[in-house]
Parts: sequence; structure tokens; C-alpha cells
Amino acid sequence: MKRIAILTSGGDAPGMNAAVRAATLVGRAGGAEILGIERGYRGLLEDAFVELGPNDVAGVLREGGTILGSARCKEFHEKPVRDRARAILARHAVDGLIVIGGNGSLAGALHLADPEEIGSGRPLNIIGVPASIDNDLALTGFSIGVDTAMNTIVEACDKIADTATAHDRTFIVEVMGRDCGYLAMTSAIAVGADLALFPEAGKTEDDIVNQIVEAVTTVRKRPSRRGRRVIIIKAEGVAVQVDRLKQLVDAKLHARHPDAEPASIETRVTVLGHVVRGGRPSAFDRLLGSRLANVAVRSLMAGQSYKMAAWMPPVELTEDVGQRSPYDPYCWLVDIKAVLAATDDLLKGRSSLARWRAGAFNDIEDALLL
Repeated sequence: MKRIAILTSGGDAPGMNAAVRAATLVGRAGGAEILGIERGYRGLLEDAFVELGPNDVAGVLREGGTILGSARCKEFHEKPVRDRARAILARHAVDGLIVIGGNGSLAGALHLADPEEIGSGRPLNIIGVPASIDNDLALTGFSIGVDTAMNTIVEACDKIADTATAHDRTFIVEVMGRDCGYLAMTSAIAVGADLALFPEAGKTEDDIVNQIVEAVTTVRKRPSRRGRRVIIIKAEGVAVQVDRLKQLVDAKLHARHPDAEPASIETRVTVLGHVVRGGRPSAFDRLLGSRLANVAVRSLMAGQSYKMAAWMPPVELTEDVGQRSPYDPYCWLVDIKAVLAATDDLLKGRSSLARWRAGAFNDIEDALLL
């Protein structure tokens, strides 16, 4: 393989730069020329190619986001648009493509390299690297960016807990997680939150409001003053919007405690938003990005294609779906079609992992309120 291109696509994730760096250095050490594609699939269509060498990636390990940039490209779903992208790749004599991103990014790569679409055109090998702070990709234990995002949430909630404790306040902290509540679940445990709200639970608006009111009422009965603050972690994908949730909860608390001072039982809302996505990557994400990219490049140069480099898949894999990488004992190569199918099951609650995630947290909710 003489020329390899790298692109980062979808939402940026801390650790993407570590993957770009490792892919560049390992690929060049193997004798390949490395090109970066700026702004993901959008940049591919705009012919935004740059050469990548050791000096270009020196120091990027510490930086958040992605030095290549990213952008949405809805029109990439159309075959004529992908035909134009393939023509641009062929013009640059690209043999292999590494796509660093999430579910949509991997789907785009699979279609781009589809032999039926390519026909008699220049063949293209692809390898995916999972990067998504939501940890919403199946068949990998972790995606790049998850650990940093969790650390960011924990640090923010620890600070919020200080003022919540000082004033006996109830805080609803909204974190990212549109289709997957992994961050809400895990960070709630890590910060000692009193409640976690995530879309996988499938609860109605009334159920959610009642759950919060019961949690606040139970916690306020505790004898210790330090234990009367309430921290609730909410994933953005929960059906009820956070402003409406505050209004409904406050109204019900006032109705239940009519003699209480309004300020003493009103909830406070903090939306962390894109703060969760940014920041310098943690040591784990730097290592994860580097190791996955190492496996991706070496596999690509060995002739592999239509695979995703995965970190310790949480399920047993059959040989037709994935196999352990010969380049790293903790990494696997998993069929991208299998990844996309399993991800769909995960996000729609059909997989055993999705049921375990929701069930595991439900099992400990009562214990949190003791």
C-alpha cells in the first residue's frame, strides 16, 4: 500500500489527534505516504488534502478536538456524491482510507468502498477507528473520547456538589448523550449522584418527574446536613427537555411541601453541553487512540479491509465477525457491517448489552437513596 489517507468525521472526540499522529508515524515507518483529509467527508468532496509527516503531528497528542477538522455531510448518502468522492481519491492515488469517527462515519466508509458501487474503478481498502464520546458504538469496549468526557463530567459535578451541599440544593446536570445514556449512567456512579436519567430506561414524562420528586423528598429526610443535597445526572436524549423538567418538578415539590420556602426546594439546572466534548485528552484516550490507529494502519497495509479496530469487545465474537489483532493483544478487528448492525440493536435497546446497562443501574437506584 503506497498511499493512505486519514479523515476524522462526525462529532470530535478528545484522542482523535493521538490516532492521527499514530497512523501517520506508523504508516510512514511502513513505507506509505500519508495524506490527511480536512473536514471529513465534506473536505473529501472539496479536495482538501494535505500531506502529513512527523513534523505535522508533533505535539498534537496533547490537543483536544482534531487537527484535521470535521463537518457534517448529509449529501454523502447519495451515490452520485460518493462517486465524485471516489474519483477524487483515485486522482490522488489513494489505496487505503482510515476513517476515525462514529456510527455515521463508519457507514459512510462502508458505502464509499463498496465494490458494487466502485465497479471497474480503483479499489479502495478501508479501516475504521471508533471515536465517540457517547460510547454508542457496539463491539468495542471503549471508543476514543469517552474517558476524557467522563472525567470532565465528574470534575464539573464535584464542583456543583460543593455549592449544592452548602445550600441544600437540588441540581439537575444535563450531559451529552442523544441516543445513548452511557455517560449519564457511568458519571452518576462516579460522582455519587442520587439519580440518573437516560433514554434507555424508556420512562414517561410523569414517571421521570415523580422519580425526581421522590428522590428529593427522600434525601431531604436524611439527618445529616451534608447528605441533603441532591445531584441528578440527565442525558440530553431523555424525552423531556430540561427546562420543562425543572418547571414540572418545582411545581410538584411546591404542591407537596406548601409551607416550604420556594427557594429551599426549587431545582437548579446546569447544562454542560459541549464542555463535555472538549479539553485535552486523558492519558487513557491518548493511549487508546494510539493503539487503535496502530492496529488500523498495520491491518490496512496487510491487506485487510471493511474492518474496525476495536478495544476489548464486551461480547464473545465468532470468527466471521471479528478476530484478535496480531498487532495488539487488547485490540480486535471487527467486521464493520457487524458493528453497524450491533450498534443499531444497542441504540434501539434490543441487545443484551443495552438491557444490561439499563438494568444494572436500575438495580442500584434504590441503594443510592438509602
